[in-house]
Amino acid sequence: MSEELNPQVFSNRWADAVGPSDHGSPRDFCRCIEHISTKPQRPTRFHPERQDTTAPGWVRLLELVEEAATDGREVFKPLVELTAEQRRQVVTLPPTIAKLTSVKHLVLYGSNLVRIPPEIGAMKSLEEFTPYTSYRLHWFPYEVTRCPDLRHSTVSTRAIYGNYKRRPPFPSLPAAPTDTQDTDLENLDPGIWGATAIRTCSVCDQRIEGVNLRQVWISLRTSGADVLPLLVNACSTTCIDALPIPAEGYVQTPHTGGPGIDQPPAGRRPR
Repeated sequence: MSEELNPQVFSNRWADAVGPSDHGSPRDFCRCIEHISTKPQRPTRFHPERQDTTAPGWVRLLELVEEAATDGREVFKPLVELTAEQRRQVVTLPPTIAKLTSVKHLVLYGSNLVRIPPEIGAMKSLEEFTPYTSYRLHWFPYEVTRCPDLRHSTVSTRAIYGNYKRRPPFPSLPAAPTDTQDTDLENLDPGIWGATAIRTCSVCDQRIEGVNLRQVWISLRTSGADVLPLLVNACSTTCIDALPIPAEGYVQTPHTGGPGIDQPPAGRRPR
């Protein structure tokens, strides 16, 4: 007599990280990175979207950051407090996340984010970072390396630049330093620079204004098993030279991206 098979039930690990659903979609569709292995990778560029600071979702997010800073909470899951329509309105986080010095776990599951501000580096207690299934989030600021206790992240690696599975190209950065005297660093095109404003050096934290801006990519194992593509805004070649050695199995020097950068073969996970 055959035994009755008991199906295995898996718990939903992210059940409490998903916000309420309504008639709208919480995210936009992104085609920046090709996931089908039979197709060649197209050149990539930064998302050009600017944050609408009048949108209800943004206004509510600002309130939630202030609440979290005031009560000193250790887990911050702001998106569960927003409707699907409001979540879609949020494409970045406010600089005020620098106030979240008690937060140990930042949960951004299923977000519509296209960039994370460098102020995440001020979240000194951050231990775990969860932007999982944020499929339009392809890179991270180098300032995340300033979080000394960050030990674990959950990232959709297929959606990030240079991932070992497909090796999508990094967006091109200026090959030569940019004279900031002729550039309005408070009003930048995010589709070119990756941000609407660049104020300080990612490495030494000095003001960028009045010096030549240098932008490079570097792939680092910042937490757990994830190797993240990090954008560096540097004030000098000295700061570029001070960057750590990139993760094994990735481009072994800081670089300016573009399809001409020779990446290791795709497919096998580097050790």
